[in-house]
Formats: sequence, structure tokens, C-alpha cells
Amino acid sequence: VLREIVLYPFHCSVPSRPVYLMSPLFSWLLGQAVPAGLHVRLNLQTGAREVKLQEKDKFRSNLKGLDINTNTYTSQDLKSALAKFKEGAEVESSKEDKARQAKVKRLFRPIEELKKDFEELNVVIETDMQIMVRLINKFNSSSSSLEEKIAALFDLEYYVHQMDNAQDLLSFGGLQVVINGLNSTEPLVKEYAAFVLGAAFSSNPKVQVEAIEGGALQKLLVILATEQPLPAKKKVLFALCSLLRHFPYAQQQFLKLGGLQVLRSLVRAKGTEVLAVRVVTLLYDLITEKMFAEEEAELTREASPEKLQQYRQVHLLPGLREQGWCEITARLLALPEHDAREKVLQTLGALLATCRDRYRQDPQLSRTLVSLQAEYQALATLELQDGEDEGYFRELLGSIDSLLKELR
Repeated sequence: VLREIVLYPFHCSVPSRPVYLMSPLFSWLLGQAVPAGLHVRLNLQTGAREVKLQEKDKFRSNLKGLDINTNTYTSQDLKSALAKFKEGAEVESSKEDKARQAKVKRLFRPIEELKKDFEELNVVIETDMQIMVRLINKFNSSSSSLEEKIAALFDLEYYVHQMDNAQDLLSFGGLQVVINGLNSTEPLVKEYAAFVLGAAFSSNPKVQVEAIEGGALQKLLVILATEQPLPAKKKVLFALCSLLRHFPYAQQQFLKLGGLQVLRSLVRAKGTEVLAVRVVTLLYDLITEKMFAEEEAELTREASPEKLQQYRQVHLLPGLREQGWCEITARLLALPEHDAREKVLQTLGALLATCRDRYRQDPQLSRTLVSLQAEYQALATLELQDGEDEGYFRELLGSIDSLLKELR
């Protein structure tokens, strides 16, 4: 029953070495519990029970610096011991912090010292704000050549992609300078000014508001409505899209200023197929944006009442029907590119509730859809043979099947 008891063969005399008793049961029989980590022995010479402390050095090292009483500890003793531990930890932490700070100082230097060193080398360090001010001044200077103006706008576009930089552009009047650049007689200046504005407007409400107040919307529509090189119109359309997205007030003004008519003329012009796809994509985005905003407001009740009211005042779908966009969008299905067809199909689906009767009365649309259905059925079959169960052409085929079903 008793384990790990060191015994010697029976002798009449007492053995010279003690007997080690490590069994808890044996210790219990002797009337004394054995704490964890201790060995108990019975000295057969003296009859005394003795305890051997395990890992003696380690235990004592943990207690170094403490005044240990072998009997009991008062609460004050414990507080004092804890305070010593805390002081030691704070000293260690302070040493680590100082070492870390010294390492950082060795690796990095203050900006003022760097500026001083660069000045001695005739090198100037500029902040983003300083760079933008310099670029605006270069662009706005009457002594700058056309190439210098274009270079300044090109560099400025890089900086205004950052939201903070675009807002800083307002603080010194730089945004209005670029907006005024849309009035230039040089097509390249118009193109690159619109390029900068499109980057600054993107997902930046503060800049969008300032742009509307600065007359940017009117200037963009004028360029799209007049004879301009295609690259310039691409950049202007980009700026217009950035200004209108997620900004219902700008969308209201766009409709009031005849924006749908301007886009209609743009799409119908020859050689503007690439612009037509971008226009259709913009219309799809505006339709779904308004729809999602109203649905979210009804579900969550957390939308801004003012913004929701602005969206409700954007009468986009009735305007699209009146301006003939049901038919215009349907004709764009004749474009040969798959990506263009995908965007047109999305827009046809978004307009379905508004244009259903006109779609049903359009025999050319039905023929085009049936033809595309056969084409994409064959392409989807090839995808399946290649192991693509949910391929790109199958998705397009699903959109066509859905439209045909709705128009029966």
C-alpha cells in the first residue's frame, strides 16, 4: 500500500542511513500532511521527522530581499513584500523605456535637424500642403507655359487622392482655382483640371459641397454639351460621376440643369461608345443608390432625415422615362463587348419597373435578347465543360433569362 518507502534489510542494529518516507499516506499515518514539493524522512537514530525542501536555490532566489518569518505574516508584511516587487518591476520597466528611447534616437532624427542638414545641401523638405500650394501657384501663374500648367495639374492629382489633402486644398482657395481651369480655352487644361477634380471629389462630402457652391457642376455639363476632344470628355465625365455619387443635393441640381439631356446627346453622338457605357454605369449607380438609401432608412430608422428627404426629391426614374432612356439603354445591348453588355443588362434590370411597358412594345429588344440568350448559352456550356459551374457567361445568361421572363 505504501509507495516509495526506502527500507533496508532487517538488522538488529539501527541502520546508519535514514529511511526516506515519500508516501503521502505514510505521512498521514504519522499525523502530518506533506505539502507539495517536499520530502519527509524519519530519522531512525533520533526518531525525529525531517523535511527536505525541493528546488531550494530557486525557491530562495524568488524570496530574495524579503524578510521571511517562519511563523506567520501580517497584512503589513504582505503589502511591504508586494511593494518591493512593484518597485523592482517599475525600475526594470523604466530601464527598458530608456533603452528603447535611446535606440529610437539612434535610428531617427528630429525633422528640424533634417531640414537644417538638407538646407546645407540645398535640398528643401516640403509638406504635402506646401507642395500643393506651390503646384497651384505654378498652375495659376500667367508666366507658366502650357506644359508647366499641365505638369502642375498632373502632380496635384496625385496628392488630392488623399481625403485630408483634398480638404486642405479648400483652405487656401486651391479648389476654386482648379474649377476655374475648366473655363480654359485649352482642351488639355480642361482635361487635367477635370482629372484633379474627379480625384478630389471622390467620397469626400466636404469637397463636393464646396464644388457645387463653386459652380463646378455647371462647368462640367457645359464641356460635355459642347464640341471637345474625347479624352477631355472622358475626364470630365469622371469628375461628374465623382461629384454626383452619394450626394443627393448635387443629383437634384444635375436634373434641374438638364443633365439627362446632356448625357443623352453625348450617348447618341458617333464615336462615343466608350462614354455611353460609362454613362449607363452612372445611371445604374444613381438608381440603386437612391433605392438602397430609402430601403435602409425604412429598415433601420437611423438615416439622416435631411439626407433621406434629399434623396426623395431626386426624381430620377421619371426623368429617365421622359427623356427616352428606356429606348436608349435597350439599343446599347448591340455593343459587342461582354463587359458593356453586362452593364447595360444591369441598367435594364434597374429600369424594369419604370420601363416595362416600353420594353414589351419594343420588338428589337426582344430579338436582341433572344439572340444573346443563344450566344451565352453556348458560352456557358463551354464554361461547364471547363469545370466552371458559376462562370461569368452563366451569370450573363441568367440576367438575360430573367429579363425575358419578366417581359413575357
